Formats: sequence, structure tokens, C-alpha cells
Amino acid sequence: MWAKPDMNGALPTNTEVKTPARWLNRTVLGIGLASLFSDWSHEIATTVMPAFLATMGAAAAWLGLIEGVSDGLSSFAKMASGYYTDRLRRRKPIAVAGYVVTTLGTAAFGLATSAWHVLLARAFAWFGRGVRTPVRKALLAGSVTKQTYGRAFGFERMMDTLGAIVGPASAFFLLQAVNHHYPTLFAFTLIPGLIATGLIAFVVKEKDRKPVPHISFGESLRALPMRFRKFLIAVGLFGAGDFAHTMLILLATQKLTPALGATKAASIAVGLYVLHNVLYATFSMIAGWLADRFNKGGLLAAGYVLAALMALAIILLPMNLWTLALIFIVGGVYVAMEETLEDSFCAELVEEEHHGMAFGTLATVNGVGDFVSSLVVGFLWTAFGTQVAFVYSAALFILGGSLVLRAARSSAEKE
Repeated sequence: MWAKPDMNGALPTNTEVKTPARWLNRTVLGIGLASLFSDWSHEIATTVMPAFLATMGAAAAWLGLIEGVSDGLSSFAKMASGYYTDRLRRRKPIAVAGYVVTTLGTAAFGLATSAWHVLLARAFAWFGRGVRTPVRKALLAGSVTKQTYGRAFGFERMMDTLGAIVGPASAFFLLQAVNHHYPTLFAFTLIPGLIATGLIAFVVKEKDRKPVPHISFGESLRALPMRFRKFLIAVGLFGAGDFAHTMLILLATQKLTPALGATKAASIAVGLYVLHNVLYATFSMIAGWLADRFNKGGLLAAGYVLAALMALAIILLPMNLWTLALIFIVGGVYVAMEETLEDSFCAELVEEEHHGMAFGTLATVNGVGDFVSSLVVGFLWTAFGTQVAFVYSAALFILGGSLVLRAARSSAEKE
């Protein structure tokens, strides 16, 4: 309640005047900046990793193995971290440790002399990334009110995506500056990585919390509300069709090469992907603002439908430059909606003391979906062509959207 002034206009003594809580507090700002700098760090390494492996004579299969093992380990770490951190009075030390491991693992690329060394370093870095993810999201949700979840998560996604834009650009310039000396380039990743770690350690403030009682992993899963489990089914189905958007670069390159030539087509495709990421970063904040004013589940369903429209555009429209630009723009917008709204809706569906487990489970489902979708879409594309591949994606996008809408209605009825 606001304090009321007396007849003379003065506030009563010994009365605490409450001010509205700001959503952009030191914790939200610290986590957002940490996401930017950490993504900046490991995107430098990710951008040059294929070329680095090529200098070792490693086959393309090594790249797939490195990414597959790292993503799988990261998914496992997210689930375990989410389960474990709900039982701690303070979550932040786990997040700090995760950032340290990711930073050191990324810089360790510079010590590699063979492909299996890169595999170990990447797996170590991605294990740390998996450990920190649900903890970071739980800290973020715990620092704001339920009415401002959308803006907080939208801000974090925007900053993370800015890191994904700055990282590859930095890699390009650093590679020239160090004359393609990869160990020196990988050593540079320590700078943004350690800045990210410092932001989590010294800027982020964790409020006091009561840890949940120790129960088994299975009991922790069963403790998550049924409405959240229904939401996870929708996320899983959508994710099984949500292919990596690097495939859009391949699509643009293939479709533009006959008219423009391979070199120009590749350059335009990369430019379109930069446009995609700019839209992703910009619309993350807009999606968060909308989430705090409208039904989160309904907006997320709209994002899933937007993804289906993108897939249908690939199937039905002629593949020229303007169509491809539209596809990349819609792709950036729907990913911003998907990631921002999935996180904020998750925070809304589950009580705060179980946020670690909820975010860990959500991240694991998304990780499995990423693996399945890219594998299946890639296979269908190779075996049957783009139309069959993207019909598969569109069908799962629409199914996921309808199930999210049901989960949103169920949640609204219970409230």
C-alpha cells in the first residue's frame, strides 16, 4: 500500500514508502551483460573452429561429432544442475563456476594439436554452459516480479544475441590481426569470458531463498505441475521441427547460386543471416514487453504459427532474393518470440522454489529437440528435397502451437 499524507500534506512518521520495483535492476543488467560477453567469447571460437579443424586435416565428421557430444553433455548438465540447485540456499556460486568452466574450456582450444583435443575442450566448455543455464534463468526470474518476467527475459535474450553478432565479427578481424595464429586468437576469448564471470560474481545479487527439501530426481519431476508438463510436450513437438537456422544460409546459397554465382550467393546468404540476428535481438525486447501485457501462452502460440508460415513460404513461394529476405526476417522474429516467451511462460507456470528444475527440464527438452530436428530435417532435405523437409517442420510447428494454446487456456482457467 502507498502511504497517505495527512491533512497538511506530510507523510506520517515511521512509515515505509514503497516504490514500484524496477525490472531493469542490477541483477537483470548483470545477467544480460554476462550473456553478451560470454556469447561474444565462445562465438569467436565457434566461428573459426571449422577452419581450425581443417588445419589439422580433420574430416567433416569430426565437426559433427564435436557438436553432437558437446550438445548432449550440455543437455544432461542442464537437467542435473536444475535439479541440484533448487536444494541450495544460494544458487549463484554454481552459476559462477559454470561461467569459469565455459571460459577456460573455450580458451583451451588454443592448446589443441589434434581434433580429439578440440572435442575435449568443447565438451568441457559446453558442460559449464549447461550447468549455468538453468541457474542463470532462476536467478533472473527471482530478481523481478511475475508482472515483469517478459521484459527481463527479453532483455537477456537481446543481449545474448548481440554477443552472437559481435562474436563472429570479432573473429573475422582478430584472425587478420593475429595472422591466422589460432592459439593467440583463442587466448583473446579469455577477455570477454572473464568479464562475463566477473559480472555474475560481483554485479548479480541473489535474494535469500528457502531451499526445497531433498527429494529424488523422479519426485522432483512429478512435483512440477501438470500444466507445465503439458507445456513441455508442446515445446518438445515444436522443437522436433525447429531446425538450426544455419540451414537457411545453405538454402539461400543454393537458391541464389544459379543466378549470382557461388561466391556472391554465399556472401548474400551470410548478410541475410546477420539481418536475421539483428531482428532476433531487436524483437526479443519487443516480445518481452508484449508478454507482460498479454497472455504469454497465446503469444507463444502465435510465434509457433509464425514459424509455420516461414516454413510454408519456403515450400510455396518462388525463391528469389526478396522472398529469402522475408524468410530470414520472419525467422529472426519467431525465434525471438519463441525463446523469450518459453522462458517467461515457464517462470509463470512453476512456483519460484522449483524454477531450477523447471528451467533445467525446459532446456533439456529444447536440446533434444534441436538435435532431433536438425538430424531429421537434414536427412529429409538430402533424401527427398526441401519441400518434404519443410512440410515436416510446418506440421510440427502447427501442432506445437495448438498444444501451447491449450496449455495457456488451462493455466488461465486455474488462475
